[in-house]
Amino acid sequence: MIAENLQKVRDTLKPNVQLVAVSKFHPVEALQEAYAAGQRVFGESHVQELMGKQAVMPSDVEWHFIGHLQTNKVKYIAPFISLIHSADSVKLLKEIDKQGQKCGRVVDVLLQIHVAQEETKFGFTPDELLDWLATEEWKAMGHIRIVGLMAMGTNTNDETQIAREFETVRQLFHTVKESHFADQPPFRELSMGMSGDYLIAQERGSTMVRVGSLIFGERIYQ
Repeated sequence: MIAENLQKVRDTLKPNVQLVAVSKFHPVEALQEAYAAGQRVFGESHVQELMGKQAVMPSDVEWHFIGHLQTNKVKYIAPFISLIHSADSVKLLKEIDKQGQKCGRVVDVLLQIHVAQEETKFGFTPDELLDWLATEEWKAMGHIRIVGLMAMGTNTNDETQIAREFETVRQLFHTVKESHFADQPPFRELSMGMSGDYLIAQERGSTMVRVGSLIFGERIYQ
C-alpha cells in the first residue's frame, strides 16, 4: 500500500521537485516499506523519535528535520542530519553553527518564513529575514550553510490564500537569492507544501514537498 501511495505522489511531481516522506509518528516498519519502494529522504519532527529511527534504518537514508527544533536538542542530530528545514531564529542558527563546529561538519539549513495567518507557526517574517541578512552576521557562521527557505501555508481550505502565501515566499526567495546568495549555487531550495497543499506549492516554485499522510496514511499519535 505504501509503495502504491508513494508512486501516486511521485507521479504528480515535476522532475525538479524532491519528495520528503514525512514519517513522524509512523513505525519503522512503515519507513522500511517506503525504503524498499526506493524512498531515501525522510522527514521527522521529534528528535528522540528521529534518533531511534536513524539507529535502525539503512545508512544511505537522508534525514530531514522539519519540526520546531529546540536549541538544547540540536547536539543530538548535528552529527548526521542532512537538512534542517526549520531554522526559525537567529538563536537557533547560532546553536546549529556551534554544534556543527563541535562535530566537524557544515550543517545545511533552510530559513523558516512565517507567512501563515496563524500564531502557532514559527519563523522569520519577510522583513525580519531581510533585516537580519543585511547584518551579514550569518557570514561568520562557518558551520552552517543556508541553502534556501521553508514555509507553511495557513491551515485553511481557501486555496487562493494558500497560493498567495506561497507566492509571497517565492518572491522573497528570489529577492534574497539576488541580494545575498547570487554567487552561491547551493542556495536553491524552496521547501513548501504538505499533503493538503503540495500541488499549489509546486506551482509556486517549491523544490521540496513534505508529504506524510498521502503516503503513510493518517498518523497514530503516541
